[in-house]
Amino acid sequence: MADTVFDTIAIIGVGLIGSSIARAARETSAARSIALYDVEGSVRREASKLDLGTVTSSLEEAVRDADCVILCTPVGALEAVAAETVPAMKDGAILTDVGSVKGQAASALASAGGAHVHVIPGHPIAGTEQSGPAAGFAGLFEEAWHILTPLEKSGPDYETAVETLTAFWAALGAKVETMDVAKHDRVLAITSHLPHLIAFNIVATAYDMETVEEGDVVKYSAGGFRDFTRIAASDPVMWRDVFLGNKDAVLEALGRFSEDLAALQRAIRWGDGDALMKEFERARGIRQAILEAGMDSSEVNFGRNKPEE
Repeated sequence: MADTVFDTIAIIGVGLIGSSIARAARETSAARSIALYDVEGSVRREASKLDLGTVTSSLEEAVRDADCVILCTPVGALEAVAAETVPAMKDGAILTDVGSVKGQAASALASAGGAHVHVIPGHPIAGTEQSGPAAGFAGLFEEAWHILTPLEKSGPDYETAVETLTAFWAALGAKVETMDVAKHDRVLAITSHLPHLIAFNIVATAYDMETVEEGDVVKYSAGGFRDFTRIAASDPVMWRDVFLGNKDAVLEALGRFSEDLAALQRAIRWGDGDALMKEFERARGIRQAILEAGMDSSEVNFGRNKPEE
């Protein structure tokens, strides 16, 4: 059990990430008190039944006494939510988020003003295709990377706030690293955003083909396709906002991907087995590097395993 980092945290948005933070903070005692708020009344009622913390009837009530406020809303909603949140926060409190587009998040949080609070954008590189309060589990952040992208500010108070937020995520089991917002968005465009875009596209293409193949695409779907459908089952609102918010970096990655895909297309058309082998072996080597880095397991998983709380 970790040492208590914050006396009170407020979680705004009680979906997969927000509910997982609540569970993890309670299980590790990283926060003594947890306040939660969601704009959807049905979500608030579900969070209350799950006993995730003190569910409030207003955002202002949730953040008023919080030492740290964590915005777990879609990145497209961050600016409006931050503008409502900051005036209600107490002096010296930390405002952070969990959005996967940090350039947009930094701008949204900073534009809310509030020189009396410490704005520190963040992104836990963790999640599943599930959503909603019931989807969360305490172990979601264990051994996962959490990226902090502090603003270009200096001074002992801000540095202490960054250190405190780092300690909180470490208490939840995460490996914490700081990064420039532009670098973060470029890296995530290729490691997360583009793979999701490809998954959405492949599944949509298969759906169109399914009417031609009379159900065979679904009936005989192999493991690779099932993996794509799992990714494509992710929250469409969240991913719409991600692609629009990280447009430049995603388009850059998509352009490079399209060029490489065209090269593979040519190799197949002209029967160039050597070119195909070269690319496949290189990709296999990258998979091995990921396994050696402890970022995944080599165990067989057909998508049927569910995380335990």
